[in-house]
Amino acid sequence: MAESSVESSYHPFIGELYRNSNYQFWILQFVGWFGLSLISFLSLTLWYNQQGAAYIAHTLLQSALGVCVSWPLRWVFHYFWYDSVIFRISAAVAGVIGCSLIWTILRMTTFMAMTGEADLWSDFGGWLFGSILIFVCWVAFYHGVKYYQLLQNEHETLLMVAAENKEQQLRRAKAETIAHEAQLKMLRYQLNPHFLFNTLNAISALVKVKQAATANSMIVQLSDFLRYSLDNDPIKRVSLEQELDALKLYLNIEQTRFGDRLEMQFDIQPQASAVLVPSLILQPLIENAIKYAIAPTETGGKLTIAARLDGEYLEIEITDTGPGLDNLTVEMQSTGVGLRNTIDRLHEFYGDSYSFRLEHAKPKGLTVFMRLPLEKQSI
Repeated sequence: MAESSVESSYHPFIGELYRNSNYQFWILQFVGWFGLSLISFLSLTLWYNQQGAAYIAHTLLQSALGVCVSWPLRWVFHYFWYDSVIFRISAAVAGVIGCSLIWTILRMTTFMAMTGEADLWSDFGGWLFGSILIFVCWVAFYHGVKYYQLLQNEHETLLMVAAENKEQQLRRAKAETIAHEAQLKMLRYQLNPHFLFNTLNAISALVKVKQAATANSMIVQLSDFLRYSLDNDPIKRVSLEQELDALKLYLNIEQTRFGDRLEMQFDIQPQASAVLVPSLILQPLIENAIKYAIAPTETGGKLTIAARLDGEYLEIEITDTGPGLDNLTVEMQSTGVGLRNTIDRLHEFYGDSYSFRLEHAKPKGLTVFMRLPLEKQSI
């Protein structure tokens, strides 16, 4: 990531320099050693009033010799880099002493040859001390740069790994989202053919007994309900108020079928109307209640839908006056599409943060209880 930033922001040569440690080494070599020439000229040549061409040339030559003498140290340190600390320190000490001796002898020999000065060997110790000091600085600087490069490489590697992990997480999250949405759509669209099959059977029965007006009314009501069903995204939530409006479209159809045999009661807390719920989450439960509690009896029955807030949750109860839980449990073993579908959809929407259970109603019947996390419609 850091490399790509450098390469895209600067000249290609800078990018190549950033990547290639050999280029960096030689640039630092020449800058360091010939920087030493400048320091020597300003501090020694001028101080001793030795501005002759031979003295200036020797200042440059000793730096060139320093480049050549110090170069093998790089290979020595590479060779011992992964050995124990004691071997590395020993190699560094031996390298500093050996290179200092060689560089001192070359410096003194060339200096006497170029300037004509003689008998400087008595000052060998002073020249050697300066050489040792310079090579100690060279070794320290080399290791500092090397460790900095390793730290940078490790940092870039961590950034690359983090970026790859993040990309994998994004791909995984995207795949999970697509699968989640597909599951929700599949569950929601299961309701339409199931409900449509039952309603068309009822319309067919009305036509057979020549109740054309009633059949036509049911077709119009069915059209309104299916239009609402198809217009709403099965993945998105709707307010409880909208859900109840859709439920009433469905109940209009059932009211046409059952007439006075179907009695409805709504007990909705006003504050609960704005809470968001999965679209058409109530319809299969009402359909089951009508199928198992209302349709089998000649006198029909009553359905009560209640909703209220309880802290950070919405509680919904659907109660019928049918035969109760035991009979429904037997029926569900073979035809419990609506309840199973509703539970699966709630799990897809809310994970484990919802409650769903069937309870005995008093004095008789069944209550379907749902407790959903609170999510109000934004204003």
